[in-house]
Amino acid sequence: MTPFTSETGRVAILDRTDVDTDQIIPKQFLKRIERTGYGEFLFNDWRYDENGVERPGFELNRPEFAGASILLTGRNFGCGSSREHAAWALSDYGFRVVIAPSFGDIFRTNAGKNGMVVIALPDEEVKRLIEGVDLDRGSELTVDLERRVIVAPDGREIGFPFDESVRQRLLHGLDDIALTLQHEDAIAAYESAHGIA
Repeated sequence: MTPFTSETGRVAILDRTDVDTDQIIPKQFLKRIERTGYGEFLFNDWRYDENGVERPGFELNRPEFAGASILLTGRNFGCGSSREHAAWALSDYGFRVVIAPSFGDIFRTNAGKNGMVVIALPDEEVKRLIEGVDLDRGSELTVDLERRVIVAPDGREIGFPFDESVRQRLLHGLDDIALTLQHEDAIAAYESAHGIA
């Protein structure tokens, strides 16, 4: 994974609650074996009509949200099925950070294992961030994982809690394989001692 220390990026708002993984990436797009190529199908049923034409009323189709790397959204984001493809689709689309009042537990785990930072803030704090976004020109936020601080468009700093083991993985860009390889010498010694190698 690419290490994550901080991200300053454009913000997109998806002010909806209980967004499930089936809406994030619909089932008909789960036939790929790669982790890439899912971004174009992110929120497909909301983004496009039955003819594949963008729906002008859908939030992420707004021009001021184009190129966003930070998503502000409602509570219980990523609920539903355990599909890891939801994290892949958000990442492939360009999101590096998702901020919401709460997340589906499996989605939160999948996101962290795929290099995405998911931050839970109190509902009123998320609403305040959403209200601070300029809907005419767009806005940027900074998420500093080293300091565990979000810098709002008005310069206000908001601290956030974050699981320390996941934080270390993200800061150092360690996926499950990289974590295992940190113990390569001990694994080799064990295999040698037990005649496995």
